[in-house]
Amino acid sequence: MVVLSEPVVHTDLASFQSCESSSDIFTEVPVVDMSDAINAKKLIVEACRELGFFKVINHGISPGLVAMLESDAVNFFALPQQEKDRSGPPSPFGYGNTRIGPNGDTGWVEYLLLSTRPDLMLHIPYFPGISETFWVVVGEYVSAVAKMLKGVLEMISEELGIGPRGCLSGLVENEKSDSYFRLNHYRPCPNLQALSGRNLIGFGEHTDPQIMSVLRSCNAPGLEICLQNGSWVSVPSDQTSFYFSVGDSLQVMTNGRFKSVKHRVVTNCLKSRMSMIYFGGPPLNKKIVPLCSLMEEGEESLYEEFTWSEYKKSAYNSNLGDDRLKLFEKIK
Repeated sequence: MVVLSEPVVHTDLASFQSCESSSDIFTEVPVVDMSDAINAKKLIVEACRELGFFKVINHGISPGLVAMLESDAVNFFALPQQEKDRSGPPSPFGYGNTRIGPNGDTGWVEYLLLSTRPDLMLHIPYFPGISETFWVVVGEYVSAVAKMLKGVLEMISEELGIGPRGCLSGLVENEKSDSYFRLNHYRPCPNLQALSGRNLIGFGEHTDPQIMSVLRSCNAPGLEICLQNGSWVSVPSDQTSFYFSVGDSLQVMTNGRFKSVKHRVVTNCLKSRMSMIYFGGPPLNKKIVPLCSLMEEGEESLYEEFTWSEYKKSAYNSNLGDDRLKLFEKIK
C-alpha cells in the first residue's frame, strides 16, 4: 500500500514553515509502519530493491526529543556568522558553510558534521556556539535513531534469511562504528527570483557511501531522489516521519540487489529548510563484500573487495556527483 506524506504546519519554529515547491511532481514513497513488524519486513526489502528509499512511521521516537534538538540547532544557525565560523572549518568534523568536501563542490547550505563515537566526539570548547545541553540532546537523539536503524537492518536480515544474527545491525551497533550525524541548514535565497524560476542547488546529487542513512527534515520541500529511469522527483516533506536511504556499502553487501539512491536538495523557496541525517557506517577495518548467505550457487561478486576505510578515503577524494562504486566494479 502506498501512502503519501501530507503537509503539516510547523507551529514551533516560525522561520521553518512550509513553502511552495517549484515542482508539482511527487514520487510515491513506500511507507513502512514499524508497529506492523510482519508487513514491515516485506515492505522494507521491496523498497530497498525497487527504489532504495522509504519512509518510516510509528517509529517510537519522541517528538519532544526531536523538537529539543531542532530548537538547539536553529539557535546555533541563527548565530552571527563569525560566531559559527569559530566551530569550523570541518576537518572532518565541525561547522561548514557552502563548501562541500575538498574538491570544489559547493551548495547553498551550512552544516554541522559530528562523529557519533564517544571516543571521537569533539567536546564543547571546540564548538563555542554549542551549549552543553546540545551535546546531551544530540547523544539521546543519535542513540534513538541508531536503535531504529538497527531494527530496520534486523528486519532486512530476517526477510532475506541473512545470517548470523546481527551481521548487518551489528555493524552500526559496534562501538567502533564509523557513523556520522549531520545537521544541514538551507537559508533563504535572496536572489532566487533572479534565477527566473530555476532551482538553486542546495546540496548536489550524490549517493551516501555508508550502509544506510536516516533523514528527518522540517516541513519544507527540497529533497529530490533519482528514479531508475534517470528522472528526478520531489519527496513530500513530512516532519513527523523518518526517511531511510540505501547507501553504497549496502549495495555491495547485497551484491547489487539493493541500489543506493542518488539524491539532492534544491532550494526553490524563500524560507529556510533544515534536515538532520544519521549516517550508519561500519567500523573502519570492516571488509565490504557481498554477504555469503545471500549469494546463490555460482554467483560472483560484482565488486572488488575493499575495507570501509578504503572506500571512505576514495569517496572523500572524489567529486560529489561521481559514481564512486565504479572504481570498485569488477571488470567483465
